[in-house]
Amino acid sequence: MSPGLMIVHLVLAIAIILIGIIVLKLNAAISMVIASVYLGIAVGLPLMETVDAVGKGFGNMMAGIGLPIGFGIILGQLLSDSGGANVIAEKIMAALPERRAIWGVSLAGFILSIPVFFDVTFVILIPIGITIAARINVKMAYVTGLLTIGATTAHCVVPPTPNPLAAAEIFKFDLGIMLGVGLVVGLITVILSNFIYIWIHDKFKIWNEKKDVNHSSNITAELIARREAGLESGTQRPSLLLALVPIIVPIVCILVGTVGKALFDTQPVWSKFLGDKTIAMLLGTLGAYAISAKYIGRNKLEDSAGEGLKSAGVVLLITGAGGAFANVIATAGVGDSILSLLNTGTSSKLAAMFLAFTIGLIFRVAQGSGTVAGMTAMTIMASMAPAIGIHPVWIALACLSGGNSIGHVNDSGFWVATNMSGLTVTGGLKTYTLGSFISAILIFIQALLGAMIIG
Repeated sequence: MSPGLMIVHLVLAIAIILIGIIVLKLNAAISMVIASVYLGIAVGLPLMETVDAVGKGFGNMMAGIGLPIGFGIILGQLLSDSGGANVIAEKIMAALPERRAIWGVSLAGFILSIPVFFDVTFVILIPIGITIAARINVKMAYVTGLLTIGATTAHCVVPPTPNPLAAAEIFKFDLGIMLGVGLVVGLITVILSNFIYIWIHDKFKIWNEKKDVNHSSNITAELIARREAGLESGTQRPSLLLALVPIIVPIVCILVGTVGKALFDTQPVWSKFLGDKTIAMLLGTLGAYAISAKYIGRNKLEDSAGEGLKSAGVVLLITGAGGAFANVIATAGVGDSILSLLNTGTSSKLAAMFLAFTIGLIFRVAQGSGTVAGMTAMTIMASMAPAIGIHPVWIALACLSGGNSIGHVNDSGFWVATNMSGLTVTGGLKTYTLGSFISAILIFIQALLGAMIIG
């Protein structure tokens, strides 16, 4: 089959995914499996070979990152329920001058979103942000926007959140590289994005208090009251050091594995063991259990873990379905077909990077979920990555930035940010959507620079 026809079938498979999610309201995982079966058959794979490719792709993905994702979700929930997340946030903001406290909201969002989902991070931090805004007389536009920038950036590029965790597995490179690059790129992105976001609001005066704030909502007053009541109750919470342990342990373990691989000709067994993502996340989760037991009670530990895992099933199913789609693409040779239509040399690198970003952006705009958008872009690009001539971490970042780009009314995170901030739809677009878009563009620019300079 000609490369051009293969690409046509890939485009049709992508259309099937979008139609399934948007029109038929199917779960994203179901849509992706249907598209995988269509693509395999359409490009000439035998029927049972197609089915086998779907099953192997799903199984291989789950074998690689299924447990780490599940452990990460439990860790984040325990950190939230024990009060550790609030402690981290409050200590960060207390360390900054009052006039810069709003930046602390963004930084706290970045740190907490490493182990905790965006929605949970936002719910934890928005009462603190509102309290600070009231104290220093700052508009909600700054609170919601900066918090969105911090939380979405970490969720986009720093493991162990599902997509950056999956990136190392999909593109077959060391997770420690994704962690290190993600942390550096993420922190640079948050700092620059905050400056740009504030400059846009200050320079162009786009905020309209009458139209962008939902004046019929009393959510801000409720959140402030709830926060003050919580502070006065004197509920026992972990210290900052204890609260950070579940976050630091997996990071250190992953870096031990990466450093051990770099320093020794033959990586020691202890380095491989500690650096394994499953073991790293297991140790972090056990730390979260040990610390949380004192603050939420041993009898409630399982309830807390169970609450977190309610969302794990969907995430794991989508991740596994992404693996199935990627395996069909690789088995059918669709990636080679795309590469054959790209120029060689520097131009192919640029074309591949922009293609990765664009695929993620299209999926994000069309169906809303950043997880689905980033995962789909990475699965499509994975089979091409070895031939492009750059480290796959840059391609992964391009995919992830596209998937993080334009969150709007079909994105659950948009409504969490908008409603919890007491904003209207236009207010949400000027805060959540603008903040996440600025962040995505800066991540992509850094990925482009890394691809062209470092390779």
